[in-house]
Formats: sequence, C-alpha cells, structure tokens
Amino acid sequence: WEWEGKSKTKPNGKKPPAEEKKQYLEAEFTKVRVVDFDLKELVMLPREIDLNEWLASNTTTFFNLINLQYSTISEFCTGDTCQAMTACNTIYYWYDERGKKTKCTAPQYVDFVMSLVQKLVTDDDIFPTKYGKEFPNAFESLVKKICRYLFHVLAHLFWAHFKETVALDLQGHLNTLYAHFIVFVREFNLVDPKETCIMDDLSEILCAPAPPAPAR
Repeated sequence: WEWEGKSKTKPNGKKPPAEEKKQYLEAEFTKVRVVDFDLKELVMLPREIDLNEWLASNTTTFFNLINLQYSTISEFCTGDTCQAMTACNTIYYWYDERGKKTKCTAPQYVDFVMSLVQKLVTDDDIFPTKYGKEFPNAFESLVKKICRYLFHVLAHLFWAHFKETVALDLQGHLNTLYAHFIVFVREFNLVDPKETCIMDDLSEILCAPAPPAPAR
C-alpha cells in the first residue's frame, strides 16, 4: 500500500488511524447480530436453481443492502473526514474504463462504485430478467468485479465509520451483512483472499457460528 505525500500524519499532529484500536473487534460489538441461523446454508446453491441466476439475485441484493448501510452514515463520510478510500492500512484508488488511476475521496469512490454497479445490475444484457435470456460469457468476471468493489465499501464502513454505526445502533445489521457477504463470496470464490485478508481478523469472528444466547 502507499501513502501519497504527507498524508501519513495528519496536519494537527494526530497519529495515523492505523494505530488506533479496532473497536469493531471488541466482543461487546462482535456478538451483536441480527440473525442467528447458519449463513453457509443460506448461501449454498439450491439444487433446482441455475448458478448464474443465484449469483445474479444475491449480488443484486448485496448491492442494495450495502448501498443502504452506507447511506446510514453517508453524512459522516465527506471529502474532509475521508480524504482517501481507506480500510486498515490500504488506500483504494479508482480505475476508470481506460485504466486511468485516480486518487479520490471516500465518498467519490463509493459513488463511483454504486453508479457502476447500478448500471451493471440494471442492464438486461448483463443481468437478464426475461425468461430464457442467456447470461453473457463475461458474467462471472463482472460479478467478481462487483463483489470486490462492494467489499471495499464494507471494509471502509468498519474501518472509518464503525463509531457512527454504533451510535445509530446499527452494528448488528453491519455485522450480519458483512458475515453473510463474506460467506457468500467464499462459497463461490468471488473475491481473491489476498483482497479480503485485511479484514480476516473480523471475518474469523463474525463468520463463526454465533455464540449461544445466555440463559435468562
């Protein structure tokens, strides 16, 4: 990963956020889930459903849920508070259609992601909705691209906006959405583990079966 220029230490002399304690790993937060059923069973391909159909419906659902989750804290994710799209010690750069690399603020990056994904999932040639219409040959690689971008947004939510998420009492939703997403992309090998490894500490906790509720 790389920092551009002087962005490693903030002008006010604060330590870079990489040295902060990861609040999202604390047990009081990781134990909060919205559901307690087996996510692995939830993501497995049902016998009677075509793989591409299953990938399409799940990818569209994750796009909508992650977009919604981001919208809950979007007022706190600004060009001032999030001058780069960061997660752990990584900065994500946006690459346009011509492959040109752009350093942008986090809200710009998320906007690029959501606009691109919206365009793809509503394109009937890529995500066909009419019965009998074939999926394109490049469908799986497009799903992988979408999932990689959606992972970046989830990672940024934990890294930069977990405090606000807790203040809104939405950490259970974020934890459940993240665990469901990770179990799904692992089941179908949709995101390179080298990409998701920055959040492995969290994935390990959240993707394990939820601890049993204490007896009352």
